[in-house]
Amino acid sequence: MPSADRRAVLDRAARLRQLSEVDQDLIRLVQDPRFPRWLDQITATGGCAHPIHLSGSTTTRDAATGEILHHYDTRNEPGERLLIRCRNRRATVCAPCSRLHAGDTFHLVRAGLMGGKSVPAEVRERPRIFITLTAPGFGAVHHATADGARCRPRRNAGACEHGRPLGCPAVHDATDPLVGQALCPGCYDYPAHILWHAHAGRLWKAFTDNLYNHLAARVGRTRSGLRRTLRISYAKVAEYQKRAAVHIHAVVRLDGATGPHDPPPAWATADVLATVVRTAAAAVHLRTPYSLALGEHELRWGTELDVRPLRAFDGPEGLADDAVAAYVAKYVTKGAADTSAGLDHRVKGPDDITTVPVSAHVRALMGACWRLGGLPELEPLHLRAWVHTLGYRGHILTKSRVYSTTYAALRAERADHAQGPARLADDADLITDAHWRYVGSGHTPGAALLAAGIAEDHARNREIAREETRRGLDR
Repeated sequence: MPSADRRAVLDRAARLRQLSEVDQDLIRLVQDPRFPRWLDQITATGGCAHPIHLSGSTTTRDAATGEILHHYDTRNEPGERLLIRCRNRRATVCAPCSRLHAGDTFHLVRAGLMGGKSVPAEVRERPRIFITLTAPGFGAVHHATADGARCRPRRNAGACEHGRPLGCPAVHDATDPLVGQALCPGCYDYPAHILWHAHAGRLWKAFTDNLYNHLAARVGRTRSGLRRTLRISYAKVAEYQKRAAVHIHAVVRLDGATGPHDPPPAWATADVLATVVRTAAAAVHLRTPYSLALGEHELRWGTELDVRPLRAFDGPEGLADDAVAAYVAKYVTKGAADTSAGLDHRVKGPDDITTVPVSAHVRALMGACWRLGGLPELEPLHLRAWVHTLGYRGHILTKSRVYSTTYAALRAERADHAQGPARLADDADLITDAHWRYVGSGHTPGAALLAAGIAEDHARNREIAREETRRGLDR
């Protein structure tokens, strides 16, 4: 190579080294001959922020003739891998996948309220209510006030045994960082708070069992006799309150014994269901096993219980079905960090707890969860694995088996729609041979920047489409 050309190459390499890591990676990607195909892949994921990388192949054959109808192999892809969505529900982790998950959640909840997605439209005529079950009190906390009311006005309230005042004359708005914090951390029962979270699933199971028992007692039947004529269907979502305690929102519906296609008995009305919900929740009392370190704790639901009817068709009374579905879908995308009640990633040790960006109240809860996780008698709860969620081990959204459709069915329906006419006939006798393996995840710095741009474009296009739809409706 001539010396002039060699100097030019060296000068170019020196200039490249002066660029940021992101710019260097962008140049590398764009200069790759297979860059257009890589861009197609990342566009197909909707700009997923942390895609899964797979390697492998899929072959579909006609079972009768052995003819290969379709074959796909990643050996011809950039990096010999295929990118697929991470499907994370948290907007703080992956906004594109979170938005898709919210849409699926909306349709899942809405189908159980209004029908569709294999659920009959007659479910709108079923007894249906929207309930909120709360956690009990574990100690006094500051709370938001309105109309100039004080937080905890107590004349001559005095101080607790730790020397802290028992009242709070301040006025807190919803953004005040004191809201939800304990008046006295020494008086607050942090172990009870963590144990309640760890047993929230059992509390819900006890509540649904009580619903059957109390309904049966109301009509003079045995539980097994009632189950032959009635089924309780539900979808519930967990939400952290300002005090970092979980409460449960749930849609509860009464069906016949076989599910949504079967009407319930005539006596099963929304008013009856609302009455029984209150007595069933109040009757839940669980006890933790006795521990030398903790003693015995009684677990129950809080006294604050909200029960609201849902509108029958377009009636004036009750909550609107779409509004309930939208509320649940919006909340299910929030992570623990969004609610200031934990973290979106697991904690590796006690040293991590001292440095996490959370309030003193939440840090105390995380510390209590770690300490309780070290007790042999609580080992089955695996509390140290759930420090980031303050001991809560359940899914954010759960539903009964026949309430409505499933996430898997919604994803399959979307995939079939995306394939369009090219999709193989459903009635064909096919054999599919698939071999896939996980080979990585995430983006390089330059790829992450491009993916973020694609996600932003998709979000902008959706907003434009919504605006055009609103204009069309106004005309």
